[in-house]
Amino acid sequence: MLLEQVLDVLQPQPGQVVVDCTVGGAGHSAVLLERVGPTGLLIGLDFDADNLPRARERLTAIGHPFHLIHANFAGLPTVLGQLGVAQVDLLLADLGMSSMQVDDPERGFSYKRDGALDMRMDRARGRTAAQLLQTISDHDLAKALRDFADEPAADVIAAAIVKHRESLLRTSDLVRVVEQATGQSDWRLHPTPGRWNLHPAARTFQALRILVNREIGNLENLMRVAPQLLGPGAKLAVLSFHSGEDRVVKSALRTGQAANLYREIAAEPGRASFQERLDNPRARSAKLRWAIRA
Repeated sequence: MLLEQVLDVLQPQPGQVVVDCTVGGAGHSAVLLERVGPTGLLIGLDFDADNLPRARERLTAIGHPFHLIHANFAGLPTVLGQLGVAQVDLLLADLGMSSMQVDDPERGFSYKRDGALDMRMDRARGRTAAQLLQTISDHDLAKALRDFADEPAADVIAAAIVKHRESLLRTSDLVRVVEQATGQSDWRLHPTPGRWNLHPAARTFQALRILVNREIGNLENLMRVAPQLLGPGAKLAVLSFHSGEDRVVKSALRTGQAANLYREIAAEPGRASFQERLDNPRARSAKLRWAIRA
């Protein structure tokens, strides 16, 4: 996602130490590893252990030094400490979902495919989305829908979910409740030629995923510790995909610049090209922000 823009921002050079906080399928990592070469080092993290085998295979084929770690990027200082790395030259966090996660029905991330209502990035720990919905209040759920997904019908959807929560075991159950609550059971992607609609459950799924995985808290922690992990002149790049994430990133960068931790930050976020948005609809909401360590 936004690969060329990321490379323009980070400008990886041979011999550098680069961290990819969200390896996924190693799309970014593979190119970064090639650029830093045999004298450099890539350190890749992923909260989802299922992503690591494919990423490892792809990176091994390149033949340059790398480490892949199953970890949440909120714990990046601990990971670097265990590897004996004090500071890094480049730090990338692509906060988007990987296609492997979305396309697997049993992960529960997709409103388009029926599967267990799970949504955990790390399936070895934490509560599933179905379990979370059994105890959350309609007030807290509505707040999450507003804060994490800008859902205009937050109160109506939250009330309907709480009312029917005992029956919410699969993604199709949740989709049905949201569609009925918002009066959009006859929803269509393309209501008229040249127009498209957002699925009525899209924002609900986004907010629930963020709640289940505590994504905002983890991102806030990463942005707080990032300046400590970057060497002088090192570069940070973050790809966000919704307004809640972007607010956290923008605020942290501005605060860091005011405290003289960053000598320069992005004045405006980078966006996907028109062609990339056509080729990959998920890129439509992507925003790239960056900073250079003082």
